[in-house]
This record gives sequence, structure tokens and C-alpha cells, in this order.
Amino acid sequence: MDDAIATRHATARHAALRFLTAGSVDDGKSTLIGRLLYDSRALLADQVDALRRHGRGGGALDLSLLTDGLEAEREQGITIDVAYRYFATPRRKFIIADAPGHEQYTRNMVTAAAGSHAAVVLVDVTKLDLSRRPVELLPQTRRHALLAHRLGVPHLVFAVNKIDAVSDAGAAYAAVRAALETFAQRAGLSPVGIVPVSALRGDNVISPAPVGGYDGPTLLALLESLPVPIPAAEAPWRLPVQWVARSGDGTGHQPRVYWGRLATGTVRVGDAVTVFPSGETARVTDIRHHAGAAIAVGEAGQSIGLVLDRALDISRGDWLGAPSALQGQRRFHATAAWLDTDPTAIGRRYWLRHGHRWVQGRIAAIEHRLDIDTLEPVDAAQLGVNDLGRVVVEVAEPLPLSPFGDSVQTGALIVVDPATHRTSGALLVD
Repeated sequence: MDDAIATRHATARHAALRFLTAGSVDDGKSTLIGRLLYDSRALLADQVDALRRHGRGGGALDLSLLTDGLEAEREQGITIDVAYRYFATPRRKFIIADAPGHEQYTRNMVTAAAGSHAAVVLVDVTKLDLSRRPVELLPQTRRHALLAHRLGVPHLVFAVNKIDAVSDAGAAYAAVRAALETFAQRAGLSPVGIVPVSALRGDNVISPAPVGGYDGPTLLALLESLPVPIPAAEAPWRLPVQWVARSGDGTGHQPRVYWGRLATGTVRVGDAVTVFPSGETARVTDIRHHAGAAIAVGEAGQSIGLVLDRALDISRGDWLGAPSALQGQRRFHATAAWLDTDPTAIGRRYWLRHGHRWVQGRIAAIEHRLDIDTLEPVDAAQLGVNDLGRVVVEVAEPLPLSPFGDSVQTGALIVVDPATHRTSGALLVD
């Protein structure tokens, strides 16, 4: 058992790391990603030539062009949509999401946060009044850090950017670091690092550079060291059914295979199965790997297919799980991240998606809204765009929920406006 645990932890430290960059407008998120790609030699020669042709002059590279692919992004010099890029070092692989900084595109940042293992929140030191003590952080810096935390991103890193553009880099870093530490303590955040960087020059991104008072790892070295969270193997297993298929075995028999990504726990051949919402029971007779090969055990996070010993009416949106693992709830408390320009309407019906299942539901009550300036809960009759709050939700059909902290798949829902079909918000079950 100890060997198995050690193996899982070793895998977690070398698995591909998905991280997002976030922060306020023009903090240098796209440039930072471009610097990581360029310095890690993840670019082709023609990409580098294109950067030189469209650079700022004097042969300088406009690294932000690597992620700002939309025409509107290039015209306005801003990031609008989430851009994903991939690169690798000898230590691990990375998947980067470049999230917009504009407040009106906060919903895209929430999309980028879904499934990320880390968030790098940039702080542009040139936008802050360094003559004030304590230094006041920008609202979007606080909002993105809070959103990443509330959306369950395990690791938070602050990158104090453009440190080369201030006269006294050491004093500026110390003041901004103190402000970030105070904010993190009040907000209940635990950042794994506060790194002074220059995305434009590359200081402390991949190569270390002297900044007064900082002797920690570079940003890349820090990201290389972060473990990917390991789903709890001892939790009861739960599988949201995404796809039902038939699989022939060469004898004419075509059993149904119920495919999905195992949300929690470990499932083995011979395990008892309960179907939600029907309550039917069966046993697992076969487990398929996503490539089609038979395996004896499926672990949380794996995409697998299950074959049962009985022919049951199971379809997309149903759940399979261990006995007593799937308890339906019709009323629950949740943290809401509201993304729609139309505020919450208490009592109005919305479509909610949980796993692969759609149900009707409504916001029954708003307990409070989080004031991102004071970090205190305040009374609120509604939640507006980009607000965070705690709500009571009622659904038309029971859902097999669990706290978001235990499982992203079983503890998260999205809210869709039935009239506009816009994604109105995200719910994280308390």
C-alpha cells in the first residue's frame, strides 16, 4: 500500500500541469506566456520570424501575438477569448490557458479556471501607487485571485510583473509582496509563491535575475514543482454517464458499455453498482480503458467504460456508483459566481447542468454577496455580473451532489438562461 501511495504521489509531481494566467488588463499575461514558449524553445522558426516581422521595432519580439489570435484582439491589443498553448520541459508537460483581464470577459476566465491545477495571477507593478503604504491592489487582481480560489484551483501563484520598469525594484517588490500577503491572509488564500518577474525581458521567468529580497525559484521552476492533486482513492466511486455504446466480442454478443470519466473513488470488476436516478442495481463485469483494452481497476480521473451484468435502461446524464454513494438532493447551498449582465432573478427558472444531466432549477434565496474590497459578506437582493455570493438553490429533479471540495464533477453546476441561452453563472456546492 505504501508503495502504491508513493507511486501516486510521484506521478502527481510529473503529470502534465494545466495552469491559467489571470489578472487585470495589460498586466502582461499574453507576453508572459509568449516568454515561456520562446525561452523553452517551444516555437518553430517561422513563428519566431513572424514575431519579428510584427514586433515593436528594432527587432523586438511581440510575444503577446502568440496567444492573441482573434483579429479584434490584435486590433485592440487586448485578450478577449481564452487561448490554450502547450509546451514541455525535461521535467514535465504544460497546458496554459491565457485568460482575459477585462472585467466584461470574466466569464472566460472562469472557463479557463475549470480543470486548472494552478493559477498565475499577474500584478503589474507600474499600475500601483508605490508611494502609498499599504499598496492598494487593483480590483481585478483581487477578483481573479478570489475566483480561482472559489473555483477550486489548487495552487495560486502571484507574479509581480514589469519589475524592470521601476527605479527601486527591491523596494517595489517588498511593498507589493506585503500587500499581497495581507490580502491573501484576509481572503483565506495560501499562495505557493510571489515571484518578481519581467515577462518582456524574461527576468525570473526561466532564468533567475537578482531582485532585492527575493531568492526563491523562477516562475518555471516553481510550476515544475507543483503536484497535480490526486483524487481520493478511498472515496465511494461515482461515474457520470457521458456516452452509451455497444461493443462486440467476436461472438455476436454486443454488451452495452457506459462511458464516462470516473469522478471519485476506485471501481473494480465485480463491484456492486447503483444507477441514479432509477435506483436499479447490478454488478460490474468488465472495465474498458479509453483505448478499448480491458482493465481490472478504474481510478478517479480516468476515462473508462463499464459493462454490467444486467441490461438496464441507462442513458447519458445518468450516474453509476457504489451503493449509497449517489444520494439525490433537491435543495442545497452553493457559492455562485454570476457571469451574466442580467442579474440573478430570485424564483426565476434556469437550466442547470450537473455532470451530463440538465434539469430545471431556481435561485430560491441569496444569503449574501462577497464584497471584494472588504472581503466581507454583505446583504444582497441580487447578484450582478462578476459578483460572488452564497445562494440557496432548488431543482426540479434530485441530483447526486457532493461538496465541491470533494469532487469538481459532483460538486459543480452551470446555470444557463433559458431565454438567451447564455451561461449565467457557476455554482459550487457547499
